[in-house]
Amino acid sequence: MRLRNIPGSRETIAENHWCIPETEDCSGTWHNIFGNSQPIHIEIGMGKGKFIMALAKQNPHINYVGIEKYSSVLLRGLQKMEEEPLENIRFIRMDAEDICKMFSHEEVDRIYLNFSDPWPKDRHAKRRLTSHQFLALYQQILKKDGIIEFKTDNIGLFDFSLEEIKEAEWTLEAFTRDLHHDENMNRGNIMTEYEEKFSAKGNPICKLVASLPDAKLQ
Repeated sequence: MRLRNIPGSRETIAENHWCIPETEDCSGTWHNIFGNSQPIHIEIGMGKGKFIMALAKQNPHINYVGIEKYSSVLLRGLQKMEEEPLENIRFIRMDAEDICKMFSHEEVDRIYLNFSDPWPKDRHAKRRLTSHQFLALYQQILKKDGIIEFKTDNIGLFDFSLEEIKEAEWTLEAFTRDLHHDENMNRGNIMTEYEEKFSAKGNPICKLVASLPDAKLQ
């Protein structure tokens, strides 16, 4: 059985304490949902949740929202959460193109994109999560000093992302084509499930950090 096709996964997600219904309008209300005014970081395409849960555990002073398109993949994350509950994290099952329906202007401090679908065909370029179309969406919800962090093992997607960052006039704060051998950028790195798998095969991991146009990291 393919992971994304587990029967009943949507119903289970809808009833879960840590999940926000995709039909709910959360724009501008996240501090009410979490019950505090802590910074909000989101991961788009969280998979089984290893990365974002580790961040949430390490940083209780930050609120995290994991976004995953596939119900049965998200279900695996919820099962992990049942084993070790964290109140500074919530999940949404949704498509990334609808992100502005769930977050308001300047509501998000940081966005993580980890091992996103490369959509290798040219005609699908706009579906890549680092395309200028998606960068425009991120710009609407990120604070003025907000940033994105992107990791991938796909060299073609990474090169594409660097070009899109440049054309969108975002500021490229840092990048590497071999994260695990870059002392500065690898410091404090949390590996995703895919990162562990790809690096074990000897694939170099690429990473970039970018900020909004005219913004500089402090």
